[in-house]
Amino acid sequence: MQALILAGGEGTRLRPLTSTIPKPVVPLVERPFIAYMIQWLRGHGVDDVILACGFMAEAVRAVLGDGRSLGVSLRYVEEPEPLGTGGALKYAEDLLDERFLMLNGDCLTDVDLTAQMRMHERTGARLTLGLIAVEDPSAYGLVRCDGDGAVTEFLEKPGPEEIDTNMVSLGAYVVEREILSSMPPAGSRVSIERDVFPKLVGDGLYGYGASGYWLDIGTPERYLQATYEILEGEVRTEVGARLARAGGVLREGDSSAVEGAVHGPAVVGDRCRVHPSATIGPLTVLGSGVTVAAGAHVDASVVLDGASVGEGTRISGSIVGAGARVGSRCRVEGRAILGEGVAVGDRNVLQAGIRLFPGVTLSDGAVAF
Repeated sequence: MQALILAGGEGTRLRPLTSTIPKPVVPLVERPFIAYMIQWLRGHGVDDVILACGFMAEAVRAVLGDGRSLGVSLRYVEEPEPLGTGGALKYAEDLLDERFLMLNGDCLTDVDLTAQMRMHERTGARLTLGLIAVEDPSAYGLVRCDGDGAVTEFLEKPGPEEIDTNMVSLGAYVVEREILSSMPPAGSRVSIERDVFPKLVGDGLYGYGASGYWLDIGTPERYLQATYEILEGEVRTEVGARLARAGGVLREGDSSAVEGAVHGPAVVGDRCRVHPSATIGPLTVLGSGVTVAAGAHVDASVVLDGASVGEGTRISGSIVGAGARVGSRCRVEGRAILGEGVAVGDRNVLQAGIRLFPGVTLSDGAVAF
């Protein structure tokens, strides 16, 4: 089975994480984010993946290669400019099979794609949307279906009086290639959601009501949520299964010197150094080569490769970018985000969602709330 993943966006909502790293390969619990989607697809019989990317495409290719390490054949389509979801689909047309999966590359999920494909086959659909129930549908476009699953209407950003379903698109579609013939030519800017789907209503468009885990990780808050829920096993992943087998603390590699207490669930990368008097709390991920000094405490946070945490510093509910340096007796909390290579001097207090972009340097005591 073949899948086309749309991953051409710049990930602006995730900055400063995506200021230096393309969104598909932002590390998420020690894996490039898109690896979770590819492993999920592989579990449903997908062996041929086409990745439609644009922003920093070469950096994506450098990390993922030909897909062999992920158990698939991986090919790339590089858009010369952003063309929208439908434009990206049309741009990849020459590589597509007669039937394929199409996926938005922003989501972490474990829904049953195989069941969705079975429904597509049974109904003779031209395109089948994966749908998922959400608690608050007012922020999404709703999808109304009849009793047989045929889509009858799309409703964008409904008012309270219009909400009669909580089913929204989860960004996973089973597609017959024939629908591309009625789309504008390659190079056109097209939205598949606004320009293609509505024209298929009453003409072979169906919705499959899925159950399971689904999360759009397009913001730092949701990135942290996804991290926590992978660690807690709320979503089925290979990393989560390994963590469970390891008893809640997964230590990558064998060259770390972790002498301080580590309370799971947590993942500790290779070549980490954690002082005997330091503490790593639950829901924490330390990347490779992280240093945590004496008396420091890190919990519910992500500290990426090569970063260092100074003596007596506390980091909670935050993200520290690769190679960043946090000085002594600092507090970094409340979803603070430090970009790659940031240098924070001693006695700084960073909180309330503050974002420091790559290369920023703060002197001792420069910020205190």
